[in-house]
Amino acid sequence: MGLFDFFSKKENRENLDKGLEKTKESVFSKIARAVAGKTKVDDEVLDNLEEVLITSDVGVDTTLRIIERIEKRVARDKYMNVSELNGILREEIAALLEENHPGENGELGFGFEKKNGNPFVVMVVGVNGVGKTTTIGKIAAQLTKAGKKVYIGAADTFRAAAIDQLDVWARRAGATMIRQEMGSDPASVAFDALTSAKANDADVVLIDTAGRLHNKVGLMNELTKIRNVMQKVIPDAPHEVLLVLDGSTGQNAFEQAKQFTQATQVTSLAVTKLDGTAKGGVVIGISDMFKIPVVYIGVGEGIDHLQVFDRRAFVNSLFGE
Repeated sequence: MGLFDFFSKKENRENLDKGLEKTKESVFSKIARAVAGKTKVDDEVLDNLEEVLITSDVGVDTTLRIIERIEKRVARDKYMNVSELNGILREEIAALLEENHPGENGELGFGFEKKNGNPFVVMVVGVNGVGKTTTIGKIAAQLTKAGKKVYIGAADTFRAAAIDQLDVWARRAGATMIRQEMGSDPASVAFDALTSAKANDADVVLIDTAGRLHNKVGLMNELTKIRNVMQKVIPDAPHEVLLVLDGSTGQNAFEQAKQFTQATQVTSLAVTKLDGTAKGGVVIGISDMFKIPVVYIGVGEGIDHLQVFDRRAFVNSLFGE
């Protein structure tokens, strides 16, 4: 590892720690109350811990799985001191995430390598207000910094503000943006973006989509049409469908994930706005419940605050090394 890589990783870890500070403080204070006056992990401590995880937006099903794993360890080790609880939580949650999604995310999140000589295509979905446009801009900026030639398709044609915001990010990132007039057919924008990117030997195409959850059937039809039109240009596009969720909404993020996974084939997740909330546990629950890998997390406003999700670093940041 070079000196630059060392400082880069150190800065990422500091940003992660700072971004998860509210969640960490909330979880630690709840655990402290859960074990107050106790010396060993017994049924009462486990009941209290279950409540801690559920109120930290880990989700009921995932919480029960974690508690079951800890119960097995307690039964095996017979006597377990409450001082060991943070370490046990860290180990079991990390193991659970690893079982669901073995292997690590790439340095840039996805491989972002061309497929059969064509650009790598990512369709980005999510409701309005979750940070979808900002996430696209930050990914584009990180990719161009890594030497990738990036195109962005502004297929959220129902909001002029979304197109304008994306244009600002594209300029800032040094990416090429393909747009049409507001109200244009989103699939037509996607078609133009892929056609232009392919003709100009681009490496990556990021396609923004409308964030309307007016009804599941309408959403499904719209996303299916965009997919079908893209495949006329690049047969295996999109290579990834990235769902962006607002981590600060807690349980509402679960509902959004449910709606979108029913509407289209979501292959990866980005969970944003974790720095402004104590609901960071939602990352654990959503990853476990939907069996879809979390690839990015947002822990601040800066471009470098969109981080590739490192499961072990995330759990270590929450529960200590």
